[in-house]
Amino acid sequence: MTDEPKAFEPIAAPTVSVVGPDDGETILLGTTRMRVLEDGSNTGHRLGMAESVLAPHTPGPPQHRHAQHDEGFYVISGTVRFTVGDTDHDATAGTLVMVPPGAPHTFANVTDQPAVMLSTFTPDLYVQYFRDLQDLIADGRPLTPQANIRAMSRYATEPATDVS
Repeated sequence: MTDEPKAFEPIAAPTVSVVGPDDGETILLGTTRMRVLEDGSNTGHRLGMAESVLAPHTPGPPQHRHAQHDEGFYVISGTVRFTVGDTDHDATAGTLVMVPPGAPHTFANVTDQPAVMLSTFTPDLYVQYFRDLQDLIADGRPLTPQANIRAMSRYATEPATDVS
């Protein structure tokens, strides 16, 4: 046995991701345009992030609960109505809404103006859900509440059927 020190292999420096204002993956979901800023590939799948533009009078998904990820929403402009159980919250620019696993929620733009929000998903599990919805629409299938719920079920998410 030798007491020779082992050679250390250099550790690769972390790569910084920079997404410019015209970059990112665009996902079109009816009257919502989403720009995926981080799909988890640069964060070890710990974080996903997207910017969403909701056209006026854009309905949201059925009220639902996530079992495996937190979801955060930061309203950049306009007003987004978040429904949590039976309670509505009209979130204006500068408002942060954090939704932990298990909390029932949905959102919509019920106003006459567009709304923009930044969303986070920790871990990134839910980013693929939005891609699945876009594929459904691209295949010519309608984005019904039932189709939405089927897609949600693939990502540890279920409808919140115990709330109105």
